[in-house]
Amino acid sequence: MKGKEFLSKRYRAQKFIAYFQSFSNTYGPYERLKGLYEEALAIDDIVGLSIGTRPDCIDESILTLLEGYTRDYLVWIEYGIQSVHDRTLTFINRGHDVNCFKKAIDATKNRGIKICTHVILGLPFEDRADMLATAEAVAAMAIDGIKIHLLYVIKGTGMEKLYLEGRYRCLDQEEYVNLVCDFLELLPPDMVIQRLTGDPHPTELVAPEWSLKKNETLLRIKQVLIDRDSWQGKRLNV
Repeated sequence: MKGKEFLSKRYRAQKFIAYFQSFSNTYGPYERLKGLYEEALAIDDIVGLSIGTRPDCIDESILTLLEGYTRDYLVWIEYGIQSVHDRTLTFINRGHDVNCFKKAIDATKNRGIKICTHVILGLPFEDRADMLATAEAVAAMAIDGIKIHLLYVIKGTGMEKLYLEGRYRCLDQEEYVNLVCDFLELLPPDMVIQRLTGDPHPTELVAPEWSLKKNETLLRIKQVLIDRDSWQGKRLNV
């Protein structure tokens, strides 16, 4: 309710989507999940659900449940893939492979459920060609939306150890900006871009420091697209 009040005052918002964001929000007993979804939908001015999860945490019963809500509500499901390279998913201990992601996408399609995926730029040992291959693969899957993230290093993680040992170098801001623009050029024009970079918590962040300058990064992306005379989908199928 506090979130609704804040958004109403700041943006004059009148309708809202209930966002189940942290953790895997399709992982649990069916009745428990059903209760949570319907508790959210019962709130005044809630017109939809956006459910973040993993492709290995979905099954037919939950998809059928979500499909039922699409008759009256907007329903998004978000699957993290991060990269379409199995070697990368193995290295970061993702816990599933690319084929698992593809199966989840196929199982979700044609149900009225909107599909969003998450990708990360700057993953260890991936070069520009690897990251753009992820763009091309996602573009070919007819997904409705995407969230693009920068890989930043957080305290107490395996990535911090890798970074401090000198085995990982973070992208600098201009590298990231140009990669995002390259990425966008390969995505379908009708794919909804829901995020262009993330929001690290200042007290948890190790590197890169520039990742805290979100607005500056977004403005740089916009300017580079203008300078290039470029747009989303410019190089799709070229």
